[in-house]
Amino acid sequence: MTSVQIRQKFLEFFRSKGHTVIPSASLVPENDPTVLFTTAGMHPLVPYLLGEKHPGGKRLTDVQKCLRTGDIDDVGDNRHLTFFEMLGNWSLGDYFKKEAIEWSFEFLTGKEWLALDPERLYVSVFEGDDDAPRDEESIELWKKAFATVGMKAEVGERIFPYSKKSNWWGPAGATGPCGPDTEMYYDTGLAHDKAFGEACHPSCDCGRFIEIWNDVFMQYEKTSDRKFVPLKQKNVDTGMGLERITTVKNGLDNVFDTDLFAPIIQEIERMTHRSYRTNTTNERSMRIVADHVRTAMFLIADGILPSNKDQGYVLRRLIRRSVRHGLSLGLHGAFLGKLYDTVAASFDGAYPELITHKERIVNELTKEEEKFGKTLEKGLREFEKLFGKSGKVTGDDAFVLHSTYGFPLELTEEIARDKGQKVDRAAFEAEFRKHQDLSRTGAEQKFAGGLADHSAECTRLHTATHLLHQALRTVLGGHVAQKGSNITRERLRFDFSHPEKMTKEQIKEVEDIVNGIIERDLPVHYEILDLSEAKKRGAIGLFEDTYAQLGGKIKVYFVGDQALGDYVSAEVCGGPHVERTGELKGLVIQKEEAVAAGVRRIKAAVAANEPLK
Repeated sequence: MTSVQIRQKFLEFFRSKGHTVIPSASLVPENDPTVLFTTAGMHPLVPYLLGEKHPGGKRLTDVQKCLRTGDIDDVGDNRHLTFFEMLGNWSLGDYFKKEAIEWSFEFLTGKEWLALDPERLYVSVFEGDDDAPRDEESIELWKKAFATVGMKAEVGERIFPYSKKSNWWGPAGATGPCGPDTEMYYDTGLAHDKAFGEACHPSCDCGRFIEIWNDVFMQYEKTSDRKFVPLKQKNVDTGMGLERITTVKNGLDNVFDTDLFAPIIQEIERMTHRSYRTNTTNERSMRIVADHVRTAMFLIADGILPSNKDQGYVLRRLIRRSVRHGLSLGLHGAFLGKLYDTVAASFDGAYPELITHKERIVNELTKEEEKFGKTLEKGLREFEKLFGKSGKVTGDDAFVLHSTYGFPLELTEEIARDKGQKVDRAAFEAEFRKHQDLSRTGAEQKFAGGLADHSAECTRLHTATHLLHQALRTVLGGHVAQKGSNITRERLRFDFSHPEKMTKEQIKEVEDIVNGIIERDLPVHYEILDLSEAKKRGAIGLFEDTYAQLGGKIKVYFVGDQALGDYVSAEVCGGPHVERTGELKGLVIQKEEAVAAGVRRIKAAVAANEPLK
């Protein structure tokens, strides 16, 4: 049975049970700034699970696009993915355990539906604890379900009670809706590996059992005093991964052999003239490219573009990782866009946005590939040179690759891992901090935060760098971080992280923000704080820099009204500052330019230090 058929059958089944079919929400949550992506089917429906009325009614069903980033480094084995589809049905205060369990069993075993062998199905339930009792209702319902096909289901043989760790959902925060769940497992028939224990059971990690569906029964609310109070509106939230159930239904041992991936891998084989099956390195790289190109296409279709922050950073990482593995397969030049038709066809029109945004998807993939391809080839050559000298790549080497060739640390770590080595991340970070101030080339320049001296001119310009730093973050985004500074009596030089040239409009906006702060003549003061308190109050800067350390505490300069707690800047620093911003008179940005991969530089002066140079 194809994935398209399973997707259609699932929606058809629950439509027949009175459910409204709703479309998938975006991969980018619309009303939840606390997470980057939609990670589960229930995510877009949280307001309705909490009591808001849904326009589709109390019974809903959908196939939700989901993305999880925690497994990126594991993609390439037989089961981990970044993008996946979650089949779900929902009851918003309508039906509860009886219908959910009966329908789950019917869809899995019914001849007109998935027709799985019930002898290979096992289930788990909540075993109970001091907070909530054992889920006896679900146990009895499962016994009745199996009885409909002439099977006897006993606890400990077909039904397995587990603790909260395995069979309890939520709450998402410290308080909120939660409840027991019941999970369905499929017995693959693989022999039990006693390395995982003498006895095998559904939750065993040996690989014999695969979880295929989870029914969550939200019947409690966890209160602030850690009590579990029964909810007035009891909800059902279920989830079944399309990739996993397609694998099980077709008797396969990994998701990449399903029709969701096989055509993509076959196209990669055609493009590379290499065999997927005969080489484990080829197999892993082709799986990574197949997974990542699907995810990248959906992200771009949902409006995300490659960048150095948030969702854009994840997209860029996926594309760059694909390019790296494409090169290992002999693919030079842009190739991901050429996989568009194959990927889109595998979804058979289930997601119209893939078709609507075809041009944007192909263009963005190609543009990012070409941009990174040149960087990658140079970095790979240098990596091999460094590795060839000593059989390893040190943290210092990783920093050279990063600073000189724009080679991402995670790629250096991944390639080193492939060679059985580990990069010393602590050494990389130490070297990175050492070079934060690119202008400090000698010991004599390592005092006062890059100031030539403590004159009134340098002090004014030093204060201006704080205002400039905050203004850049406001205009360009929170990814902006100081990468170094150098201040003379005539001008300031400020280096910061940003992937592209600033526009004239952005430069003007930054200049206007700084001059607005200067015009307000705000007070400047410092406080000696613990590291945790400084971060809690929103301070930015180089927390570990030696000049910022004061016996385990750090010095934070605040610009703004102390009495009102209204600050426009809070930054870790040890240098001299003016007492009020009005002393600067005004800031003029003289130049903006690139100094290294992902690092830009601004040169500026303040009116109080005329003449400008």
